[in-house]
Amino acid sequence: MNAPQEQVIKMYAKREEIYPREIDGRYARLRWLFVWLTQLAFYCTPWLQWNGRQALLFDLTTRKFYIFGLVLWPQDFIYLAALLIISAYLLFLATAIAGRVWCGFACPQTVYTEIFLWIERKIEGQRSARIALDRQPPSLRKYAKKSAKHLAWGAVALWTGFTFVGYFTPITELMGEVVTLNFGPWEWFWVLFYGFATYGNAGWMREQVCKYMCPYARFQSSMFDRDTLIITYDSQRGEPRGPLSKNTHGNGGSCIDCSLCVQVCPTGIDIRHGLQYECIGCAACVDACNNVMDKTGQARGLIRYSTERAMEDHMTPTEIRRRAMRPRVKIYTAVLGLIVLATCSALFLRTPLKLDVIRDRGSMGREVEDGMIENVYRLQIMNTSEKAHLYKIAVGGLPTLAQATADHVMVEATETKAYPVRLRVAHGTGQTGSNKIQVTLTAVDDPSLHVKESAVFIVPR
Repeated sequence: MNAPQEQVIKMYAKREEIYPREIDGRYARLRWLFVWLTQLAFYCTPWLQWNGRQALLFDLTTRKFYIFGLVLWPQDFIYLAALLIISAYLLFLATAIAGRVWCGFACPQTVYTEIFLWIERKIEGQRSARIALDRQPPSLRKYAKKSAKHLAWGAVALWTGFTFVGYFTPITELMGEVVTLNFGPWEWFWVLFYGFATYGNAGWMREQVCKYMCPYARFQSSMFDRDTLIITYDSQRGEPRGPLSKNTHGNGGSCIDCSLCVQVCPTGIDIRHGLQYECIGCAACVDACNNVMDKTGQARGLIRYSTERAMEDHMTPTEIRRRAMRPRVKIYTAVLGLIVLATCSALFLRTPLKLDVIRDRGSMGREVEDGMIENVYRLQIMNTSEKAHLYKIAVGGLPTLAQATADHVMVEATETKAYPVRLRVAHGTGQTGSNKIQVTLTAVDDPSLHVKESAVFIVPR
């Protein structure tokens, strides 16, 4: 009896290479518009100057975040948290209205994949030429094209990593370090790390990031409903699909089964099978199908942006727009508006001056000349504005409380200063132990800029 042969069962299917076909159309041009807008903003913003410094800089070394005319400190982290919440709600709102429109047009993965695909097409050729090149046996021509492509990808990735680090280290200093070959170890690490991530995600992994790594693809369905705009295939009009000759004689649907909608898809799906989580909503299939409909003399819209309800009830575009402002969208909009209003109000009313009064715990209160009782404090003054100020120090809370040190202090723009202060009271003033006092800091050039902090004055037994 023959021994049973071993059988290998593969748990995961081998990835099939996707060669997205280039397409021209309304949504393709819109996608490239977002590529230009996002990348001009990303690459150019670090070079913008504001009041003699970088306009947008998250300086982790000095723990200051410069956002154009706004300077945030670690104590202002709540504003950065609010910005993240606003961004999240914007994404939720956009998803509820138009599905994965962010993924299809503005997501960094989509943007850099478009850039890397453009480089690939310029060097290796269009879709058929790339497929043929990959199937060819090794040759000098093949290695030359592949090497040129990867060198171009690497250059874009490294410049992207350099720009990313330029948001955390002043980019002019960073450029000087590049010229003098004086890069620090952390700069090297983050430039190479972010550059490698860009190179790997946009050059190699591409659709796998959207399919398997991006969590948004997994939970987006919780924000969808029957009135969310999605890429849809009109099966009632398109089926039964068949060659153009069959369609011409009236025996088939509008779909001529040319498969262009599949060839242009960056994730390699067939939209004619219905909504799939891999669909990023880029509308490349819409452009491809509209071009085919134009050539065959049929009406556009076989594949289009629509909603499940609109497809079932044959709704007009006006009815679709009317259904867009449904309760879920109104709630998202209201919450988003309240958060934006609260954040803007807090920023507008924010005092660009912070004061901490720290009593010297090494001295619980001592008697000095003339029988006066003295306490020593350290004023931690933070001038968060971009203008130097001379501040007047005033104290109160006890009848004879006075300062034994200078009552004016200069603090430079966006600086923190520790200023020692000695306060005294006459013998017999106040009760034994802790007495509440107040320290007020007022800008001499702008009396409206002031802050008051409480402290305690110790009168020894």
